[in-house]
Order: sequence, then C-alpha cells, then structure tokens
Amino acid sequence: MTGAAADTEATPAPPSLGRKVGSAAKWSLVNTIVMRLGNFVTGIILARFFLGPEAWGVYGIAQTVLLVLLSANELGVSLAIVRWEGDPRRFAPTVLTLSAVSSCLLYAVLFAAAPAVAGVLGSPEASGVLRVMCLCVVLDGLSQVPAGFLTREFAQGRRMAVDGLNFVLSTAVTLLLAVQGWGAMSFAWGAVVGNVAALIGCCLAAPGTLRFGWDREQARALLRFGLPLAGASMLALGVVNVDTMVVGSALDPLALGFYVLAFNISGWPVRIVSEAARRVSFAGFSRLADSPQALATGFGRALGVVTTATVPLCVLLAALAGPIVELVYGERWLPAARALPWLMALGLVRIGCELAYDCLVAIGRRRSLIAVQGLWLLVLIPALIAGARGGGIVGVAQGHVLVAVVVVVPVYLLVLHRGGIGLGTVVRACAWPFLGGAVMTAVVLGLERYLGDGVLALAVTGAAGTLCYAVCVLPSRGFLRGKP
Repeated sequence: MTGAAADTEATPAPPSLGRKVGSAAKWSLVNTIVMRLGNFVTGIILARFFLGPEAWGVYGIAQTVLLVLLSANELGVSLAIVRWEGDPRRFAPTVLTLSAVSSCLLYAVLFAAAPAVAGVLGSPEASGVLRVMCLCVVLDGLSQVPAGFLTREFAQGRRMAVDGLNFVLSTAVTLLLAVQGWGAMSFAWGAVVGNVAALIGCCLAAPGTLRFGWDREQARALLRFGLPLAGASMLALGVVNVDTMVVGSALDPLALGFYVLAFNISGWPVRIVSEAARRVSFAGFSRLADSPQALATGFGRALGVVTTATVPLCVLLAALAGPIVELVYGERWLPAARALPWLMALGLVRIGCELAYDCLVAIGRRRSLIAVQGLWLLVLIPALIAGARGGGIVGVAQGHVLVAVVVVVPVYLLVLHRGGIGLGTVVRACAWPFLGGAVMTAVVLGLERYLGDGVLALAVTGAAGTLCYAVCVLPSRGFLRGKP
C-alpha cells in the first residue's frame, strides 16, 4: 500500500451537510428550550411578586423599539458571513466595521429621540428605559461577526454555552434590581449585562473574528447584499411589533401590560420551536439553494417538523388560556387571557412565515420579501387601529389573525411557488398536524368542560389531548424523517 493511499484511508470523511444540520438543530433545540424555560420561570416570578401590568407595559414599549432597531442595526451585512461562498475571514473585518458604525449611529439617534418616541407610543416614562436597553443595539452589532461564524459552522453547542452565560447574568441582574424596586429599568440593565456577556462569549467561542478592517469594494458589495435584507427584516419586525405601538397609543397603560403578557405567552412555542429551527435553517437552505428539488424537499421537511412540534403547544395555550394564565401568573392577569387564543393562531402562522422568510432569503428573492413584508405592514396598521377601537386588546389580536390568514399566507404561497416550492409541498407538510390539532382541540375543550380547571384536571386534559394528537400525526413520521 502506498503512503498516499494510506493517508487517504486514514483521513476520516468530513461529516455530511445533513449530519451537520441535524446535530446543530438538536443543540439549537436544547438550547432554546432551556433558555425559554428559564425566561418563563423568571417572568412568572417577576409578574407574581414584583412587577405589575404598568411596568410590563413600559418594558413592552422598550422591547419593541429595541427589536425594530436590532432588525437593521448592522445593515443586513452580517448575513454574508453565513451566505457568501469562500473564506469569510477575508471580508469579516469590513462586515464588523460596517456593523459597529451603523449600530453606534442608530443608538445615538435613539438616545436623542427617546423622549419623543416614548411620548408618541403613550409611555413617556419609558424614555430612560429606552436609553439603557437600546445599548444592546451597539453590543449586538459588535457580536454579529463572531455569532455569524458560529452559525456558518453549525456550532450550536458553543452557541448554547454563550446563551447560557447571557441568561444567567441577565436574569440575576434583573431579579436583583426588581427586588430593590427598579421596576421596568431592571429589565433594561439585565439585558445590557447579558449582551456584554454574550459578546465576550462569542469572541471566545469564535476566536480571531473580532477584527476591524476596511475594503471599499467589499463594503459596496456587502451593502448591495445587505440593505435589501435589512429593509425586509425591519418590515418583518415592524409587523410583529406594531401591535404594541398601537395598543400603547390607542389604549391605556394597563391594557398595554395585559397585551404584552399575552403576546409573550403566545411567543412561547414560536421561540422554542421556530427560534431553534431558524438558527440552522438559513445556513441549511443556503447550501441547498443551487438545487431546486433538494431545496423544496428540505423546506417541506423543515416546515413539517416545526408545524408538528408547534401545533399541540398552540392548541393547549389557546384552549386553556384562562386557567393557564390564572394558574401561572395569578388572577390579576386574567384579562390577558381573552386575547391569547387569537394570538396563538397568529403564532402558528408566524412560524410558517418565518421559515418561508429564511428560505426566500437563501435563494436571493430579497425584492419579493420586501414586497410581502411591506404589504403585510401596510394592511396591518389600519386593521389593528380599527380592532383596538372596536374591541380593545382582543380586537387587536383578531385584526392580526385576519390580515395574516386572508392576505399574508396566500401571498407567501405565491412567492414560494415562484421560487420552486409548490403548494403541494406546503399542504403535505401541514395536513397531518392541522388534522391532529383539530382533534386535539375538540378533546381538550370537551375534557375541560367535564373535568374542570384544577391543576390535576388541566394535567389530565393536556396529556389526553397530546396523546390524541400524537396518534393523529403518526402517519407523517416517515415524511418527517426524510423518507420518500
């Protein structure tokens, strides 16, 4: 045997893309579940013992503004770390410089405009919280490059360690300040401390990536790539958060607090399932972008997995909204339960739309994304205003669902079809979960009426409904495993 042959045999084969994505998805799911459960418990403690609806309303306004700024703080250029071919270390320093400069400029504008923004949104007292919490814009801009390397390499195990450090420190600071009576400001400083920890952790997990540099030609190419994505991302975040702005300006602070809590609860399945999927979906779709058939198959399977995992969570939270809110948060938060069933329906739609968003970004349909998100926001704003005036927070939630189902889903299906993903792929992915969800809803509502809403009764009802759902989706297990 020759030396060359021996070397070839001794060299292990690199792991396949499927194995990389599968491993990353498992780590991402574990990470998301652990972090979200921790946030869930922290939220219960704060809502039950330290913060009332008014403080939650102020926090909701600050969080909304922060998320909108984060959608465009790095001008979309950081996605090039994941998407572009070749060695990303060649253009990473230029990405970091663009991201840092744009983030600092955004924060400077927000700092000056904070009183006016808080006043327009109906919470003048949120001005100071805005100025502190939005420091996260700068910290997030600095962490985009090292975090992008972790995503590109499917290194979700290291990402989990970073997120764990962020969670521990931010939660500790938030609870400590809340106990001392800092109110909504406790969230702000907790977020800042957590983001500092995340920045340090990302740099340690992806060493050598936090280097500034500048190349004019690279910068032009990055901006051509990133600005449309930043615009689409800002519109997408506007769609998700404009309701908080409408409730804050059209209703009273108490209603805003109830709505923020209900919206946060509705986000549990979205964050647990969708966030875990999205940490690997964009990188995975990007690798399949040159093969339309493989892309369609991969998208269908991904949609089937996230839908199957999300439907039972949405059904339980919608059908048992009142008992769950009272049991978890206490009787004073019961008004939030009236909007929750509608927001759970919205959450289910959002999961599919977010996955479609990642797929369309990966195949380069940025103009279509901007058009879809712009249409969604354009139709949504008047619907939410009308809903707030006619039905309070319930009317806002109903307006959200109406626009999503009647306008947005059909448009997304059309754009996906033009990108090579037919309606049949989507129907096949969603058919069994939706059937199981309908059966589960009937079982849960029937058992609740018969057994009542005690703790033991809720546990039995939830377990029975979930078992029925599992039986209904069994025929789809081959499809979910990627078998023809």
